[in-house]
Amino acid sequence: MLILLVVLIALIWFWYDSLSALELARQQGKKVCQEANLQFLDDTVENIKTRLARNEQGRRVLQRTYRFQFSETGDSRLEGQLVVSGGKVGSLTLEPYQIMY
Repeated sequence: MLILLVVLIALIWFWYDSLSALELARQQGKKVCQEANLQFLDDTVENIKTRLARNEQGRRVLQRTYRFQFSETGDSRLEGQLVVSGGKVGSLTLEPYQIMY
């Protein structure tokens, strides 16, 4: 019974942590697009990878990679990726896009 309770608590923690990381990635992707005068498409991000990694202090944390789509003109769909490690955005990459003046 105790093992079942521990597993249940671990699953609830993982679910809550995943939702928090997803929201952080969505907010950061939207913010980056607004700052670069890009359109953040579909107002969503997609988790494409979750793994264990080490943070700056050497501790193991869950590292999640999220994909999102953006457009510079509204006619194209380009891809960006965010990496969230331990509740912080670690890196951000955007496909090359045309800067409009």
